Amino acid sequence: MRATRFVQLPGKASCLLAVLLLASLVAILLIAACEEEQKEGEGPSPTTTTPTVTLTPAAEVPGITDTEIILGTHGPLSGFYGAVYAPVMQSLQAYFEYVNAEQGGVCGRKIVLKVEDDSFEPAKAAGAVRELVERDNVFAIVAGVGTAPHSGVWEYLNELGIPDLWIMSGAHKWAADPEAHPWSVGFLPDYVVEGTVFGKYISENLAGKKVAVLYENTDAGWDRLAGLKNGLDPNKNELASEQSFELTDASVFSQVANMKNSGAEVTLCFTLPGFCAQAIKGSDRLGWHSQWFIAYTNADPVMFRYVSPELMEGVLSLQGNKMYDWTDDPAIMEHYRIMEEYGGPTPSAFTVAGHSVAGLTVEALSRTCDNLTREGLMDAVESFKDYQGDLALPGITITLSETDHLAVEAMRMLRATLVGGEGKWEYFGELISFAD
Repeated sequence: MRATRFVQLPGKASCLLAVLLLASLVAILLIAACEEEQKEGEGPSPTTTTPTVTLTPAAEVPGITDTEIILGTHGPLSGFYGAVYAPVMQSLQAYFEYVNAEQGGVCGRKIVLKVEDDSFEPAKAAGAVRELVERDNVFAIVAGVGTAPHSGVWEYLNELGIPDLWIMSGAHKWAADPEAHPWSVGFLPDYVVEGTVFGKYISENLAGKKVAVLYENTDAGWDRLAGLKNGLDPNKNELASEQSFELTDASVFSQVANMKNSGAEVTLCFTLPGFCAQAIKGSDRLGWHSQWFIAYTNADPVMFRYVSPELMEGVLSLQGNKMYDWTDDPAIMEHYRIMEEYGGPTPSAFTVAGHSVAGLTVEALSRTCDNLTREGLMDAVESFKDYQGDLALPGITITLSETDHLAVEAMRMLRATLVGGEGKWEYFGELISFAD
């Protein structure tokens, strides 16, 4: 249950909440004068007269005006991580511009997205979100990027009762306890489940081979490692080497050397694209060519820019959306059009993800028009049942409730292939659902 619910008073009692807004820095909440229950035929009981301020619906709800719905997001726009993840926010912005231009916005209002650069640093993310909330007065935060950065803000958003929607990270904690964090909703598949899927696949298809894992020393790495151990059958595969590193490290070459020395023939890379590229290229320098599994956050064309397509060939991963290069698919064709006409970046797996969460946001808002409040928005989000997004793979639907705050709960396996000298991601195998 969320911390705040609207409560209907019993009987015929009613309350008037009078709020005086001062022009200075202090807002004073005046004591409400409640009318006593009236008997039939009698006049109202005497009450103390207090000034009454009639607030318009827009003034009652932060981020809502008569003409705009103001949303906020945070993520890296600059530096190395900006080069990787900025397309998520840029595609989000482009989709909202499209909705404003071609659909007149939503609920009779234009969507305004405020974007703050956090350089993928938790401290900067905390400051960025505080500015969005306290300076820009946003209605909700959508698509906050990254496990470490968003970890610094989600408690703050839940304490204030601000919708924290479609978190662009699969950390297990986002949806693990909706009662304790009723305003947060994860979008990406759970990292624990991702690790479990990989572990089961290895034991079923690569039995007898030693396994090594490289993971970042964050929630994202710990979750995936826990999942791998959960899915891997110790009677079929030995986990021979566990190598961790810090996101501030310059290189992971020594960890790669340790994994090679363990005799591993199967290697998992549970980290971000830059470090994953380092690991694959480093193993090639050592003359060590194992079967690589890489986190789904790396299943993007960016990997073919960081690592030659020849080295990437045969690398396995997971995803749940239609591929960015399916240009004969009507939904992907429309994605390309929106990105091109409304200032979006070059289509990729990251832009498809940004477009997807933007579409979810518009759908949720459209269900909130008769109760355009933060509470109403969360009720609308929790009303999603078997919702099929245009860019999601067929069969991957979204169902949410007060007790289920994880959006995507199914994926398929991906393989990096070499087609005409170019790198390409291709799906194989059946849909893997983990909604239960």
